[in-house]
Amino acid sequence: MTIVTHFLATTLGVQALGLEGRDKVLAYAFGMGVDIDHAVKLPFYLRAVGLRDKRGYYWRSSLQEPVALLWIVPLCVFLGTLLPIVFFAIHVAMDYSVRFEKMPLYPYSPWVTRGWLTGIPDKVKEGSLFALLLAGNLGIYWLQHRV
Repeated sequence: MTIVTHFLATTLGVQALGLEGRDKVLAYAFGMGVDIDHAVKLPFYLRAVGLRDKRGYYWRSSLQEPVALLWIVPLCVFLGTLLPIVFFAIHVAMDYSVRFEKMPLYPYSPWVTRGWLTGIPDKVKEGSLFALLLAGNLGIYWLQHRV
């Protein structure tokens, strides 16, 4: 999924749960911030491919895979909140709905999967989710700010 849909999903969760302060920061950190690995991998992409658009390039790291729960769960215990798990799970579920390669147990296993819903075109999934999330955000905003 794109950063836009991750932003809309995280914002919807933040609004629906009425999060503020530290909780809001945690929601965005684990709902969107885990994509920071793309910035880390950018130099490797540029070295390998250049400025061309190469579909199928493996942008992910273990930061975006379910194996990251090995450090997120202890962090939640330390912080006394489940918010990182909740927003990370939403992020991963969205990513696993598109067809690019994923390695759920990387670096501990070389197993590769394409996720779920592989029979539906990615653009259809992205567009549908975008519309639903946008409507949800607008609906919650309207409910919270109506007179």
